[in-house]
Amino acid sequence: MKLTLSVIKADIGGFVGHSASHPDVINEASESLSKAKKEGLLIDYHITSCGDDIQLIMTHQQGDESEKIHRLAWDTFVAGTEVAKKLKLYGAGQDLLSDAFAGNVKGMGPGVAEMEFEERKSEPVLIFMADKTSAGAWNMPLYKMFADPFNTIGLVIAPTMHSGFAFKVHDLKEHKKITLNAPEDIYDLLVFIGAPTRFAIKAVFSREADEIAAVTSTERLSLIAQRYVGKDDPVCIVRCQGIFPAVGEVLEPFAAPILVEGWMRGSHMGPLMPVSLQESTPARFDGPPRVVAAGFQLAEGKFIGPRDMFADVSFELARQQANEMADMMRRHGPFEPHRLPLEEMEYTTMPQVAEKLADRFIALD
Repeated sequence: MKLTLSVIKADIGGFVGHSASHPDVINEASESLSKAKKEGLLIDYHITSCGDDIQLIMTHQQGDESEKIHRLAWDTFVAGTEVAKKLKLYGAGQDLLSDAFAGNVKGMGPGVAEMEFEERKSEPVLIFMADKTSAGAWNMPLYKMFADPFNTIGLVIAPTMHSGFAFKVHDLKEHKKITLNAPEDIYDLLVFIGAPTRFAIKAVFSREADEIAAVTSTERLSLIAQRYVGKDDPVCIVRCQGIFPAVGEVLEPFAAPILVEGWMRGSHMGPLMPVSLQESTPARFDGPPRVVAAGFQLAEGKFIGPRDMFADVSFELARQQANEMADMMRRHGPFEPHRLPLEEMEYTTMPQVAEKLADRFIALD
């Protein structure tokens, strides 16, 4: 069965501040998608949240970038924004950067990850959702899942994975893309994805079967809006088992927290903490950044699940380490490397301060 799995997300109002999503907003979204399912537009749907972002997880047969599906998501976010405004939630509708739908939500604020594929005999998928971080946050985890044999032993011992994977990488500033193959191109690949503020892995493909393995949202809100309106809070879909890494291999990269950009006012480096869905409501300094993982089995397009994959004692050490890393970074206050480098502060007060003080700078002797 060929189907499309779409994850479309947006921050349309925080409860309290930027920490969580309000149940009434989620209920409004559920009513919208329930109607679409009854009318036959959707096969199935699941709605959840990560921090203050609403996540619309949908299956359908409309294909990637379907105007009908994207309009459904946009209208759902607009309706949820009205609820958020009535409740005076913080930043109501902040990710909706346009006044009207224009055929596709890409470039309009919401984050989008979609993949079309033929459903296998068994189709386990993991959907990762992050809060208080940027699109490039998936670069290292995806590299480890699909290119690092120290993480994914299947690359060595599974015949269907031994040929490696192809990585589609987006240059978020120059609006270009390149596809690089692992293992032969990994050094070239790392040159780019090691700079996640500019380059982000958009998709990963099995070279053995030419099948899509993973896809992410790569929208950069600040580049779209030309101002700071919140962090990107990206999503990522990963297919598991068979010709792809096992579920445990896909989860393993998050057992060691990494530093990502985001956190308070989107302007700091902080640890990416793997947490349960229930604990995905950051508060300390608006963080630290969180990542959750919802696991599903697909059955004729229907969602069996979710299973909360990080609600597992084996990730307790990662959470402890993330808290310790957060303490270490916070000690730097407004100094780098806690605060982002100046070139990443273009959408804060930095340009105004530089302009105000321009005539006080004089040439060196």
